[in-house]
Amino acid sequence: MQPLENTRVIDLTRALAGPYCTMMLGDLGADVVKVERPGHGDESRGWGPPFVGAPYGPYPGESAYFIAANRNKRSITVDLKRPQGVEIIRRLTRQSDVLVENFRTGVLDGMGLGYGDLRALNPRLVYCSISGYGRSGPYAERPGYDFIVQAEGGMMGITGPEAGPPSRVGIPIVDITAGMFAATAILAALRARDLGGEGQLVDVSLLDTQVALLTNVASNYLVGGAAPQRYGNAHPNLAPYEAFRARDRWFALAAANERQWATLCAVIGRPDLQDDPRFARNSERVTNRPALLAALGEVFATRDANEWLSALQQAGLPCGPINTVADVFAHPQVGPRQMVLETQHPTAGPVRLAGFPYKLSATPAGVHRPPPLLGQHSEEVLVDLLGYSSQDVARLRAEGVI
Repeated sequence: MQPLENTRVIDLTRALAGPYCTMMLGDLGADVVKVERPGHGDESRGWGPPFVGAPYGPYPGESAYFIAANRNKRSITVDLKRPQGVEIIRRLTRQSDVLVENFRTGVLDGMGLGYGDLRALNPRLVYCSISGYGRSGPYAERPGYDFIVQAEGGMMGITGPEAGPPSRVGIPIVDITAGMFAATAILAALRARDLGGEGQLVDVSLLDTQVALLTNVASNYLVGGAAPQRYGNAHPNLAPYEAFRARDRWFALAAANERQWATLCAVIGRPDLQDDPRFARNSERVTNRPALLAALGEVFATRDANEWLSALQQAGLPCGPINTVADVFAHPQVGPRQMVLETQHPTAGPVRLAGFPYKLSATPAGVHRPPPLLGQHSEEVLVDLLGYSSQDVARLRAEGVI
């Protein structure tokens, strides 16, 4: 058994935030039916290279980007601009628990597939809308993109070297976390439905997600009033807590309390730093960060990173190498934690995927389906779930509805 067995999800999303959300639900056992545009599908199918598998339509194969967020789904193709296509979604709604969409606000309402329309068909439906700026407010109808929201929502303003240009995070962090927040909210709405009998509307936006991600930085501003600055790899409230250059390469070190600071001074053979009034407490170390970094940098430059890491780890101090992605997947902890999974793709053969970040002892997540080919399950879903005949499916395909 899996936690979301017998839960059906209609996935009207593309790109990353929505697909990541629905993949999480699929990983936990939901039957996710991904609805894509005939002939093209989710635009992330074309976001490559790299590509794997056989070419189809306009694409040289399946993009690694698409594969990353679309396991455990069935794909059907439906033209939502056609009345017959809208009818397919309405019929599917009657026997589904969740619908997730990331169209621009108002678009599905104009098709007769808005929350009010589908709630009338199925009051138990949890309808999740993921958008750039939310369903209310002056920006509600604007499209949203991870990079733009990282800029507009403050992430880039606090990321990058102190004296250098602002930087985006190296992954689409807003898209991914918006998908995670959406999945969490959907689970809460399903639980509320179990208690109260009816579904509800879940409204998640990229901008709201980004503002929520500011967490401690937001609190520093809201409580203290000072505008946060960029600190590179440093922490605005703790020191030393950043990257240091050893003789051969960089490594990361965090001494987050006074006990760890005392231990660090002992390990590096500089007890005088602990006695220095400029560094006596964390608040002084933060205030006198340039002098602190200069002193520590001089010491760390005398030995290779592995030597320092060995000594620091043996003393119980939080530290680690700054790895490449290749290093990560060779990490001795990543394999035993099953953070690389393998599934058999219909045209690409064995495909490796990043694993599940959560481990449930009684109802673990699993890979039940590889990322689907475009429209791979159209006939299966229409015939087996919705009661269309094979002749109906052939006619809809000939007419370009599916």
